[in-house]
Amino acid sequence: MYHAISEYVPVLILLALAVGFGVVTLLVSFLVRPNDPYPDKLSPYECGIDPFTTGKLQIPVRFFVIVMLFLLFDVEAVFMYPWAAVYKKIGWYGFVEMFLFIVILLVGYIYAWAKGALEWE
Repeated sequence: MYHAISEYVPVLILLALAVGFGVVTLLVSFLVRPNDPYPDKLSPYECGIDPFTTGKLQIPVRFFVIVMLFLLFDVEAVFMYPWAAVYKKIGWYGFVEMFLFIVILLVGYIYAWAKGALEWE
């Protein structure tokens, strides 16, 4: 029982150091920082310019759909680079797996195209 607990001592020491570093950093920054609040600094937009709108702009949902499609195809590229680097080692199995991956993404792309998600109005 004692031996099993002693194996976790380095983890507990590292956890204590991490928490201690965070607490000490926050405490020192609280004590050292200048404290000079004035109305312009306390405004929501600390740039020195009075806000001329409410900041609650309505962004069309189509923008988010385009972003999600971009992320989807960006992830495809992220998976294709390592696959290309080890292509000779993985052989036909890797080729078939990547082919299925690309077919699934192609089906999603065709579906998005058919629904008109790629049209920007």
